[in-house]
Amino acid sequence: MYSGLIREFEDLLGPSSVLYRPEDLLLYEYDGSIEKGRPNVVVFPTTTEHVSRIVKLSAEHHFPIVGRGAGTGLSGGALARTGGVMLVFARMNRIFELDVENQRATVQPGVVNYELTRAAEAHGLYFAPDPSSWKSCTIGGNVAENAGGPHTLAYGVTTNHVTALEVVLPDGEVLRVGSTHGDAPGYDLTGLFVGSEGTLALVTEITVKLSRKPEAVKTLLAIFESVDDAADTVVDITARAITPAACEMLDGWTLRAVEDYIHAGFPTDSAAVLLIEVEGLAETVAAQAAAITEVCHAHRAREVRLARDNAERNLLWKGRKNAFGALGRLAPSNYVLDGVIPRSKLPQALRRIRQIGDQYGFQIGNIFHAGDGNLHPIVLFDPRDKKQFERALQAAAEIIRHCVEIGGALTGEHGVGMEKSELMPLLFSDADFALMRRVHDAFNPDSSLNPGKIFPLSKGCGEIRVRHSSSSRLRVD
Repeated sequence: MYSGLIREFEDLLGPSSVLYRPEDLLLYEYDGSIEKGRPNVVVFPTTTEHVSRIVKLSAEHHFPIVGRGAGTGLSGGALARTGGVMLVFARMNRIFELDVENQRATVQPGVVNYELTRAAEAHGLYFAPDPSSWKSCTIGGNVAENAGGPHTLAYGVTTNHVTALEVVLPDGEVLRVGSTHGDAPGYDLTGLFVGSEGTLALVTEITVKLSRKPEAVKTLLAIFESVDDAADTVVDITARAITPAACEMLDGWTLRAVEDYIHAGFPTDSAAVLLIEVEGLAETVAAQAAAITEVCHAHRAREVRLARDNAERNLLWKGRKNAFGALGRLAPSNYVLDGVIPRSKLPQALRRIRQIGDQYGFQIGNIFHAGDGNLHPIVLFDPRDKKQFERALQAAAEIIRHCVEIGGALTGEHGVGMEKSELMPLLFSDADFALMRRVHDAFNPDSSLNPGKIFPLSKGCGEIRVRHSSSSRLRVD
């Protein structure tokens, strides 16, 4: 039934830009999450005009569309839950403009996060949002999920750095929102689209702020004999109104796996480390580093190391940003969670995560943005063992529920996608869903863009029944 649409796509894009054979589609049935969903057709546009035409053709044939960047997402947001057309932005990867004087860049959605910083750094600028996958994830994907990263604590998430967007609506109309220099009058439609997970429109052009490189940077590694001491240190740093650029935590079990793989300099005999970075004017940075060192020692830090140079600093961050990959050496698969808690509840939350791991029989590692309370517990499991997979899902749900129960949220940067849609009622009432649905329907009334995401299936998507499985294709009834 797709043959006519495929021919039209090939006429528009060329045969090499249209995939439909089963063996070609296998790569696109998964992302960085544990979910699966295979599209029927994959297309690779290079221009906004292509995207608009693809959307119109898909609408004429009544097929849903899912936008996809690099596929590094961790919530199933870029998967074709109900089949249909997958629109991959990998070839829309041009940097249209670097406006050095006004510290702005305008890019296509397929530009890789790190490549934007590489293009800007010759001018003393960089793009501040830096997810762990920054060397592969795309700016468009960052916009869709409102991605964060280690330096979110000081610089905010993606939405704080996006000033304008070009988007394609479900009927193919091209719309521009926001302003190059920010603070456009009227409703903040740019803010509405950022983080909407491709359910309102497809983003085809992005204008972002670039940040100036700081005068001075100091990176500290605080080493602890107790996870609770490390967690209490984060709480105290916040209480003293010290705001580092980044404050990351790794527990001992996790850092040993990372050190064995990366050799970043993490002490393998410790219970936890904090990787803390301060940036700014040289005098301010020195004072903050001294204050943070004092707080760490007050909470029984065994040692606080200061990176001697950029090489040592970069190696420490290499360890942090490759931590998820390091854990891939220990089990066939892992489930990276994304919950948010009040920072004051950090020790309590980590104790509860350990209890849940014991309850379900898993070693759960912890690598997370401690400074802003964004947890990333990692459940290692074997997806070939169905019972083990089901236990992993149950343990994950228990952890996220606990985050909400102590005043937190379902997600800090990975998005809701398929992963957390059924947990949304933990935070939102029927009235909340009704309002969100009205906003959704104002842009995407037929749910033709990224259907089956964000909203729980029982809240307006009841016709979709998805069988969760880690080893087979999702079935849509």
